[in-house]
Parts: sequence; C-alpha cells; structure tokens
Amino acid sequence: MWEATTIDNVRVFDGAGRTEPRSVHLDGGRIVSAPPDAARRVDARGGTLLPGLIDTHVHVEDRADLEASAHWGVTTVLDMGTPHLDRTMPLRHLDAVADLFSAGHPAVAPGATAIRKMGYPPSIGVADPSGAEEHVAARVRDGADYVKILVEDPKQPGTKALDRATVQALVDAAHRHGLTVIAHTVTGPTFRTAVDAGADVVTHVPVQAVVSREAARPGLVVSPTLVMMRGICATIGRRPALRALAALRVMPRMDFTNSLDSVRRLHHAGATVLAGTDANRDPATPFSPPHGEAMHQELGLLVEAGLSPVEALRAATVRPAQVFGLADRGEITAGRRADLLLVDGDPTTDIGATRNITGVWVAGHRFRGVPGS
Repeated sequence: MWEATTIDNVRVFDGAGRTEPRSVHLDGGRIVSAPPDAARRVDARGGTLLPGLIDTHVHVEDRADLEASAHWGVTTVLDMGTPHLDRTMPLRHLDAVADLFSAGHPAVAPGATAIRKMGYPPSIGVADPSGAEEHVAARVRDGADYVKILVEDPKQPGTKALDRATVQALVDAAHRHGLTVIAHTVTGPTFRTAVDAGADVVTHVPVQAVVSREAARPGLVVSPTLVMMRGICATIGRRPALRALAALRVMPRMDFTNSLDSVRRLHHAGATVLAGTDANRDPATPFSPPHGEAMHQELGLLVEAGLSPVEALRAATVRPAQVFGLADRGEITAGRRADLLLVDGDPTTDIGATRNITGVWVAGHRFRGVPGS
C-alpha cells in the first residue's frame, strides 16, 4: 500500500543533471506538487533521487524475480518472452513489486531452439509470411503488450531461422495491430535484417563482429544487453567445440569488444540506446544475469561503451518510457508514478553510485530504505 511521503534535502536527477536540494512529495502512489497531510518524512541527506529504473529486457519466472528487481531499484521490467503464459501474465501490474509488461510468446521458426529446448509451444513457429497475421492475432488474444521476433542466423550451426520475408510480414502485422516490435538479433546479418524490416527495437548486439556502418543508422532504437553478451563470451565462447569452429573459420570467434564497439558506433550514429539485461533464471540459456543487480552492471558497461553517465541514466529511465509509451513514469514530475530510487553520491558523474541504494519506492510503496522520521 502506498504511503504519503515527503523526501527532504534531495537532489533530483532531471534527465540532464542533478538539481539543487529540494523536497519531493508522494501521495496516492504518485508524485505530487504539494506536501500531503500527515506525510512520513525522509531525510535524503543530499543524496540523489532517480526515477525508478526500467529494464527493457528480462525473462520473468515468478514474483521473486519482481521482488529482486525492486530491491535494486528496477521498478519496471519488460519481459521479452515466456513459455508459460499462465504463470507470467498474471504477474503483470502487481502491487509493491516491479511493474511487469510482457511479450508473451515470441515468433520463431518452426523447430527453433526455443521450441526444442526452452519449453515454448510448437504453435509459435511461423513457417512463412502467410502465418504472420495469425501469430500476431494470437499475441493480441493473449494480451501481449508488444511483439517479440527471434531473428536468427541460418549460418549458425543447428539454427532454425525465419526468412527475411517472414520477418517483414511479422513486423507489418504487428504494426497493423498497433504493437511495438522488438527483434532479437545476435549477428551482424540478423541485425541488418531486423533494421531493414522496420523493427521498432533491436535487442542484443553481435559478439562476432561490429555492427556495420550501414546498419548503424540515426533513429534506431537498440537494447544491447551488454551484460548478457559479456556473459555469453565468458561461457559459450570458451567451450572447446566453439573454439575449434572458430579456428577452422566455420564460426567467427566471440569477442565482447565487438559488442562494446557496436554500441559505440550506434551511439555515435545517433541511435537511441536503452538499458536492458536479459535477466533470467532459465537453465537452458548460456548465461543468467541476476534480476535487478544486473541493471547496475549494464549501466557501467554502457558508460564503458561510450555513453556518458547521464546518457546511461536516461537509457534506463526517460528513454524506455518514451519508446514503450510508458507516459506515467521515467521522470520525477508531478503526476507520474512514484517509482523512485534514492542513492548516496552523484551517479551523473560516477555511474557506480547507483549501487549505493538508500531507498526504493514502487508506486509510492516504500520497498526498501531507511525509515522516515
């Protein structure tokens, strides 16, 4: 349950920097302009108040994932595919935990890894462009908040991939239904396929090559999930079989530097970069970034890839709110949800300060923090 609160002596991240110390008021689960009656008062002691962070790529199993996210100040999470609609969809928009949105089932090729090894139903396989409309209509019936398409590379060993025409048909069908499209890509060619098809958001960046200059276009929106790409390189990339394939030039060598350089190139080209982690607890995946905590790792990696600390903070707050139409969050202004992260220090100059958490509020509910006076 929300609680009327006034946070005093706090510097607010306003999207461009930190304000002078001021007070921020919460009432009815929202940020309000005037002090509410009988408010609990919290002395921030000059700390920095951020909008609750938004993770643009997670996979949620249960409520514990949402609790872990909120514990780390990640107050909104965007699920990018679940094999268990009956478990995941009822977790959306619960009180006092991270607010969940979901793609439901993604679109994949028949017989894809998601079906064979990750528990997704065969019905999500789209054989050709004629199946695109029914797939998207099924997602609408499921109540999905957006559409996810797995754009795989048929040159990768053992991969079943959608062809370019089917990817295009899926994007067009989703747009006819007014839904945002997120395209999963892990290689340079698949990245280009997603961009050419008009996907609204491309998630992941390659580890085997840098995104081409032709694909790095102004106006693109990318959630690179650097923490996941680094984890993949540290696990799969060290397996003897893959090292052998790389040595034989059957498969390019995985190098996390390619992912960092891709983000650097995309950022310089004018792309919008979003913060996403691919947090998950699926034993079938090559790496499982931890819910919530991984976001702070991702922010650091975005800065390593060339974003300023302010730009990295925007990638986890105002930018995803704009891209995904979440007009009620992402900024600390009157009328927005009271999703807030209070930290010691100045994350606009030291991105590591986001870990110095002293308070978290989810829709006005104090999830974590020092008691008020």
